Amino acid sequence: MTSTGAATDLIAAARALAPRLRVLADETERERRLPAELIDTFRAAGFWRMWTPAEFGGSFVDPFTFIEVIDELARADGSAAWNVLIGAGNAIVAGWLPPETQREIWGDNPDTITGGVYGPRGTAVAVPGGYRVDGRWAFGSGVQQCAWMVGGCFIYDGDQRRLTPAGQPAARIMVVPIAQVQIIDTWRVAGMRGSGSHDYAFHDLFVPEARSFDFAEPPLRTEPLYRLPRFGLLASALSAACTGIARHAIEALQELAQAKTPTGQTSLLRERAAVQADVARAEALLRSARAFRTEALGDAWRAANAGVELAAERRALVLLAAANAATASAQAVDLMYNAGGASSIYETSPLERCFRDVHVATQHYMLGPLSLELAGKALLGFDMSGSGL
Repeated sequence: MTSTGAATDLIAAARALAPRLRVLADETERERRLPAELIDTFRAAGFWRMWTPAEFGGSFVDPFTFIEVIDELARADGSAAWNVLIGAGNAIVAGWLPPETQREIWGDNPDTITGGVYGPRGTAVAVPGGYRVDGRWAFGSGVQQCAWMVGGCFIYDGDQRRLTPAGQPAARIMVVPIAQVQIIDTWRVAGMRGSGSHDYAFHDLFVPEARSFDFAEPPLRTEPLYRLPRFGLLASALSAACTGIARHAIEALQELAQAKTPTGQTSLLRERAAVQADVARAEALLRSARAFRTEALGDAWRAANAGVELAAERRALVLLAAANAATASAQAVDLMYNAGGASSIYETSPLERCFRDVHVATQHYMLGPLSLELAGKALLGFDMSGSGL
């Protein structure tokens, strides 16, 4: 993992970039993708290589550094942060890829940006040496700047769907160079517009066996990061975009409250008791959510470093803390949006952007009811083997 000094430098770089991110936020949203300037700026800051394995030149930071960087970027622009968390975070797949595929992806460039969707929305027919793959996936965040994309597929032997020993449909995730990927312009949405989360498709591609993997199998790499609860780790990273947006909303309301006199009132917004209480509620929601996330992930991180397998309940808490952080962030943003009154509805208001962005971010399936259901089942003592928890 990276040194403490390097981690501090990454977080400091994210904070220092905030003014420029806010200047470019309108362009990011208008173009529905990350501007080329920011792709290069993030490369120079080292963000794209945060989870690239160290032997390829990656900084391979601990999960807390990664989350803090995303949180700081989202404090300036949620879409910019989302691009980084997907483009850098997807390097987690290195843990399950054979060495030759890792070298193919990152060997010449530790800043290689990857993306894609793990859920099985495609079909992969087994053929000698690999698979013939077709599929289309939604929510391909950052696809326009990616060099490689992944896509989950159900496996077929001829016309017959392959089953696991437990009788479930077998699936693998395919890894494909961007030159073989069709990008489909679909990302016209309410918020997080700059995440560029277009659909993408694979059409009758041959994918070698070495460019496929299954998260259900043990990782091939031994670093502690790959021993963390994968679902919970990725959800924690996603939730960091939400907590950063919530912090932005609180700061925006605090600034507005210093200057705005509501219609029909003679006192500033900051002097209204209801506003004071809402700011306090939002602050409590955000701080407690962040603390729970840090506590749950911290327990898992210590276990991973000690080589201890986490019980299902502890794994569930990592996922629950991430989902809770997203929900609490949306609640905090709503409080600030409503406290801002009519000022919040204008496109020039950061509260308007925060409101749209956080409510799109929280629709990610890892942050919604599925995660709560999985966590609740584990806490109630259900058998979670095969659940992906």
